[in-house]
Amino acid sequence: MLYFLGELSDQISALNVFRYITFRTGAATITALLFVFLFGPTIISALRQRQGKGQPIRSDGPQSHLLTKKGTPTMGGLMILSGFLVSTLLWANLSSIYVWVVLGVTIAFGLIGLYDDLMKVRRQTHKGISGRTRLIIEFIIAGIAAAILAYGGTAELGTALTFPFIKQLVLDLGWFFVAFGAFVIVGSANSVNLTDGLDGLAIVPVMIACASFGLIAYLAGNAVFADYLQIHFVQGTGELAVLAGAVLGAGLGFLWFNAPPAAIFMGDTGSLALGGLLGSIALATKHEIVLAIIGGLFVLEAASVIIQVASFKLTGKRIFRMAPIHHHFEHLGWTEAQIVIRFWIIAVVLALIGLSSLKLR
Repeated sequence: MLYFLGELSDQISALNVFRYITFRTGAATITALLFVFLFGPTIISALRQRQGKGQPIRSDGPQSHLLTKKGTPTMGGLMILSGFLVSTLLWANLSSIYVWVVLGVTIAFGLIGLYDDLMKVRRQTHKGISGRTRLIIEFIIAGIAAAILAYGGTAELGTALTFPFIKQLVLDLGWFFVAFGAFVIVGSANSVNLTDGLDGLAIVPVMIACASFGLIAYLAGNAVFADYLQIHFVQGTGELAVLAGAVLGAGLGFLWFNAPPAAIFMGDTGSLALGGLLGSIALATKHEIVLAIIGGLFVLEAASVIIQVASFKLTGKRIFRMAPIHHHFEHLGWTEAQIVIRFWIIAVVLALIGLSSLKLR
């Protein structure tokens, strides 16, 4: 919205600053942060009053959770999404197709998570929408988004899969790109969802990944920088840096309330939305494989669940004491703070490895 003030720069030169993606990204970060800080306590209070007993705690999980987390309200993703939405509408260039696709995926996945959280709270069970139903809805939304990005964005790379470190290798997937893109978005959303199990565990890696992809989006959308780094130029994706900045600000605000002991949980409302956002930005910037590196922590969490389920069905034995893997370490005696901070460190290292692909070849 405020981007269009830049069109008045011929009359008022100071307004030219609104044309700069870097300025609007910083402004989006601050706006989202302030929004969550200001309205967060009100949102938490309202959710606590309406939810009563708060988020149901798994009886088969670590017993300490029944004592320390019982009664904590969920759906904290509403705080993040509210700050993100307000900030995006204020600072992003709303004429960009990439902005609307990523925004649409984020809100749609957030609504799926919201309904799932509502069912859990009302029924007082950790089971919400059936897994099959949720995946079908997610794949439909993600498929539509992938199709728009493939055929409505930059035609030259629309259906192409690019590779980090081997920048000259480009594989045209054709119509299969839509299915691949849907898998990336849905996989990203559910991987973040599985990671969200301890106070602050998911939101910080999400912010690290968003900061990384904000940089990637800015560089990939700038012809000069893309040529210098020899990465694929995707015109218009630089605007996604503003959305990444908005998530970073909203995430920082949410972390203030989610820091141990958490006053509120993110819930599926936030985790599905943020995972979908990361997947769609990776798809738009043609850095899908890099997402698996930068978001390697999310991949690890999802893989631990897949391995656990497959092993139990095939052999009747469990590989981990409990999945996702962060619960395994809880059973090994690690404190919650140890797990969270060590996982944050892993997320930083993986982000640095992923970002190194921008220059190494």
